[in-house]
Amino acid sequence: MARVFNFSAGPAVLPEEVLREAAEEMLDYKGTGMSVMEMSHRSKMFQDILDDAEQDFRELLGVPANYKVLFIQGGGHVQFAMVPLNLMKNRKAEYIVTGQWAKKAMQEAALYGDVRAVASSEDKVYSYIPDCTDLPIREDADYLYFCKNNTIYGTVFHETPNAKGKTLVADVSSCFLSAPEKVTDYGILWGGVQKNVGPAGMAIAVVREDLIGDCLPGTPTMLRYETYAAHGSLYNTPPCYNIYICGKVFRWIKEIGGLTAMQKRNEEKAALLYDFLDQSKLFSNPVRREDRSVMNVTFVTGNEELDKKFVAEAKAAGLENLKGHRTVGGMRASLYNAMPKEGVQRLVDFMAAFEKREA
Repeated sequence: MARVFNFSAGPAVLPEEVLREAAEEMLDYKGTGMSVMEMSHRSKMFQDILDDAEQDFRELLGVPANYKVLFIQGGGHVQFAMVPLNLMKNRKAEYIVTGQWAKKAMQEAALYGDVRAVASSEDKVYSYIPDCTDLPIREDADYLYFCKNNTIYGTVFHETPNAKGKTLVADVSSCFLSAPEKVTDYGILWGGVQKNVGPAGMAIAVVREDLIGDCLPGTPTMLRYETYAAHGSLYNTPPCYNIYICGKVFRWIKEIGGLTAMQKRNEEKAALLYDFLDQSKLFSNPVRREDRSVMNVTFVTGNEELDKKFVAEAKAAGLENLKGHRTVGGMRASLYNAMPKEGVQRLVDFMAAFEKREA
């Protein structure tokens, strides 16, 4: 069966080179006679896999020595709880709500303390990024939280919010390792790996050391960043195969030229699709131009039945998972690192042909 172009928002497309290499090693990893899936997490061989993955990740992102890199079971919803449980000393936190995932994170944090939305774009269906240069942050707030790239709505923060000296926490799940990032802007930078880095089931959290170790009373052992930091992410059996695949993805990005080269590739892919949308007579993008995401491009025809027809015909043409999120409808093309430019060109060509027939 031929490979399709998979535009899913997550779990999402992985580099074909990584998948082929993993397939070759499935039954026998480096002469061990076993798969990484079968390997003891206490073995030297797996420790090497883990150490190499962390080192490559640190080099790619430029993670300073005073930040811990933690491989944590579960995805975003686990982090929605871990952040307040680990940071909410004064039981107060501020959230910037620019989409469903930031809203869910805020709702989770409200279980543990007094949280507020200090900025929101909900008034216009999250189609823009609000001004975050002078937010009404409380003096005794523990942190400011935001989701950098909004997978569902197709917006992104091009400027880092002004946290006014408070700890800044970023969910970077859907733009993870897509461009260079200044880690020192953040107290915690975390992402679920299933969108742009690896298989579903794990998050990577980059946590400044001074923020580790003072959790709310009653915080479960596995929801404490200190548990992972103190044991090198090996307190219990970690998601071994996820770490293995992520490590291969990190190496693949390094071989391409690192995050600067990756950013250039991603911007070229996004420009190809946005340029078409901007001149299209049938399709349009609902996002304010200066806030457009490079990773997730949303578009509509303005007719729900025509949207459904487009998605069905695209699928038949080998362009998979273009249906928009159930909360907004329309279409969405996720152009993550592993999506080749050829896939975006194929999508644009298909959209042009569809428009010619239907407009």
